[in-house]
Amino acid sequence: MKNRKRKVLLGALIVLVLCIGIIIKNRTNILNNSSINKESVTKELNNNLIGAYIQEGEEYIQTDNIPSSGYEFNEEKSYCKIGEAIQDGATLSYDMDTQTLTISPITKKGMKCYLYFDESAAVSEIILAHYSTVLTRTSFSSTVTNTTTGTVYKSANESQYDDFGEVYYFAGNPTDNWFQFGTNSSEQPLYWRIVRINGDGSIRLIYNGTSTAQTGNSTMINTSQAFNSSYTNNMYVGYMYQSGQVHGLTTNSRIKTTLDNWYISNLADEVEYLEGNAGFCGDRTPSTSSSSSNGLGGTGTTTTYYGAYIRLVSGKNPSFKCTDKDNDLYTTPGSSEGNGALKVTPGENNSTPTPIGLITADEVAFAGGVNGSSNSSYYLYNNAAYWTMSPYFYSSRAHVFGVDSNGYLSAPHLDNTAGVRPVINIKADTEISGLGTTSDPFKVVGAS
Repeated sequence: MKNRKRKVLLGALIVLVLCIGIIIKNRTNILNNSSINKESVTKELNNNLIGAYIQEGEEYIQTDNIPSSGYEFNEEKSYCKIGEAIQDGATLSYDMDTQTLTISPITKKGMKCYLYFDESAAVSEIILAHYSTVLTRTSFSSTVTNTTTGTVYKSANESQYDDFGEVYYFAGNPTDNWFQFGTNSSEQPLYWRIVRINGDGSIRLIYNGTSTAQTGNSTMINTSQAFNSSYTNNMYVGYMYQSGQVHGLTTNSRIKTTLDNWYISNLADEVEYLEGNAGFCGDRTPSTSSSSSNGLGGTGTTTTYYGAYIRLVSGKNPSFKCTDKDNDLYTTPGSSEGNGALKVTPGENNSTPTPIGLITADEVAFAGGVNGSSNSSYYLYNNAAYWTMSPYFYSSRAHVFGVDSNGYLSAPHLDNTAGVRPVINIKADTEISGLGTTSDPFKVVGAS
């Protein structure tokens, strides 16, 4: 009987020791905030002091805080040691999303661990790495219809830069510029196409719907939208406007209200990933000449051609720059560039920012569209008509360029109805994954 009790006790002791060993071997420590204050972390990690270092250029500097974004954990460089002896058998991993550090095994007192974090590659670098061919365009008089998978275009010279620097953009019919970002109010994922990598490194996207179907009404949020409330005055060409002003910003256009409402219902929770400084250009540089800009017109019923007409109808010279960016580059409040007017209610200090807009006629031209020339073989073609935000005023009627159902740049009156395809900018320091294809689109890591 005694022997049996000894055996039972011995077996229980062995099980207890094994359980303790397993717990020690697989110990996971969760940092609930980014602080690595030595006292608090020493307690959490049972006297295993952590030092953290972040990359700055080619150097690493010690930091008092574990970074929560913009960096990646360098597992190979991170290490633990006891005294001066590095513990080659210790494995470290760190989850940036949950701030969970796993050190396995922690079996000895006095083990000190040092974590290294590398600067994350900019989203533009990650995207550009997927394209083996980089081309430039200097002629925009003909459409681009060829399949351009694996190809990205870049500014041919400084005249093709935007207000921030060199631009990379897509043209023709690529199959690998797909982006999935956000969900709608029904929790369906939203799909987009990359229009360009802006000069500040942010990524411009145009809406494609809740699937990767490329044509039809499903590629738009509204299929029958007038751009503005009237068409009988120059002021109505503005995404925002004011009576008697060329660049007025006191009243929202109808189409801006539509976009703002959709943004609030579908993307407002993802605002941390959206760039408000890159903006959207509603170029209202006035000219009574159709061939060159003279700065005249822009009010009342004066025939006024504005910048896009001169660049794309009289000539074939699109531009990513916003000629009068202080007034016509629509950015969110507090931005270092543009008018800072993108919010739900004009003039209210506490109105909700709305970093959303429309594509420009110039961006359509860079993508392969041409005024008056059909094109059903480029990625902006959706077999439907939709608005841009580039205007002109002619024959006592306000017009805004649109993409026609045949794929060419047209110029419907403002009282006409057309579809609405939102455009947004993803921040330059956003972490992304994916290949850009329909089956594996680029995605923002951590976003819905």
